[in-house]
Amino acid sequence: MSCFKGDINFCPECGNILPIPELHDFITCPRCAFSIPVQEFSGYMIKSSVVFNSLEKSSSAVESEDSELKGPIIDRKCSRCNKEGMVYHTRQMRSADEGQTVFFTCIHCRYQEKEDSWEERLSFFLFFLSLLG
Repeated sequence: MSCFKGDINFCPECGNILPIPELHDFITCPRCAFSIPVQEFSGYMIKSSVVFNSLEKSSSAVESEDSELKGPIIDRKCSRCNKEGMVYHTRQMRSADEGQTVFFTCIHCRYQEKEDSWEERLSFFLFFLSLLG
């Protein structure tokens, strides 16, 4: 019996996203091995695209080998200089059963921001609500 119901792009057993249909008769979930006939996707349009950063945008983060700005550049607006383009990395700052922290660094002004996982924001919100009531 299925635990999940909804979009055909997701496994009804575990909720994992299903791979793009290929030239096989079945699509198999890589997480739980659930199989669905490829005919179930008949009539659905599959579209994918790849967006490459321009060479100057990509090279602006890698100034030198000693630069602290290494990593993927994302389209995130800096809260200080209001320009697009930040490098990010993640760290496990708390115990292993809690979410990770994402650190963002602006490629223009080097301002740093951090974002905790949704679990930490939820626990903070629940704590704040307990103070109110």
